[in-house]
Amino acid sequence: MAGKKNEKRKAAKSGKRREKREKAAGHVKRSRGDGPGARPLRELLRVTPGERPDLGRLDPSSTPGGPAGKAAGVAATALLAQPLGSLQERLYAASTAGDRRRVLLVLQGMDTSGKGGTLKHVIGLLNPSGCRIKAFKAPTAEELEHPFLWRIKQELPRAGEIGIFDRSHYEDVLIARVRELVPRNRVRARYAQINRFEKALADDGVTLVKVFLHIGHEEQRDRLLERLDNPDKHWKFNVGDIEERTVWPAYQEAYEVALERCSTDEAPWYVVPADRKWYRNWAISTLLREHLEDIDPQYPKGDFDVEECRRRLLAG
Repeated sequence: MAGKKNEKRKAAKSGKRREKREKAAGHVKRSRGDGPGARPLRELLRVTPGERPDLGRLDPSSTPGGPAGKAAGVAATALLAQPLGSLQERLYAASTAGDRRRVLLVLQGMDTSGKGGTLKHVIGLLNPSGCRIKAFKAPTAEELEHPFLWRIKQELPRAGEIGIFDRSHYEDVLIARVRELVPRNRVRARYAQINRFEKALADDGVTLVKVFLHIGHEEQRDRLLERLDNPDKHWKFNVGDIEERTVWPAYQEAYEVALERCSTDEAPWYVVPADRKWYRNWAISTLLREHLEDIDPQYPKGDFDVEECRRRLLAG
């Protein structure tokens, strides 16, 4: 019975997606980022500092700058494994010679928007030994005894590493704002604290890639229903997610305010449409590649006589 319901739901979902594609077709075509002279993806998806994005007008099923369809997107993402792996190795190698630069990927989004999927499909393209992954949950009793940034500072990537945050310090201006966990004036003060903190990180060699995974209200419902229909996915279902959906507009407003106040030249925000998982994976992989290419880490030169070492090895 559950299987038939799931099939009907998928068929209806497919029809809705076709309608969205037709409505968004003009925008996607204009923003396509392939071909000579194409704009970098980080320019297409970046939140302009000081400007408040209207998430209600940003189609979460769109594919700005992306490949033409799912098959092409999956193939393009797979092809990013080699350049990403090479750049990651160079970043780590440079750190052995004193280069302090590193990358921090921050993933934020409503439940089911794909933070875990990004870890699996995007970070899976990298060498795990060079990654530092942290999923932030509700603060522990010890963490609540410290300023809200304290627990974040404990998990920052070290020189040469790529750090990934599944949720982050932004929870303290998102759920804290929506659920009024702290006074509103304290939330307002936190935006400035976050900006100072992130600027200090950038000054110390951290390249921040902050991604908001923009999922649609209907898409989230469908993903939650799919989890209910599959007993093997019940462990991923949280009854509290149903309650959170009742304050969806408040969360969208909280995200808009955070994106407006905390997208800076040193630490910009990127809005990635997340209804299409293949596009999400391609977009975040591409953003990482663009930022690593901008860092342009180099292999350090050896401090030994290459020919002498070769002679000794051959002599032995």
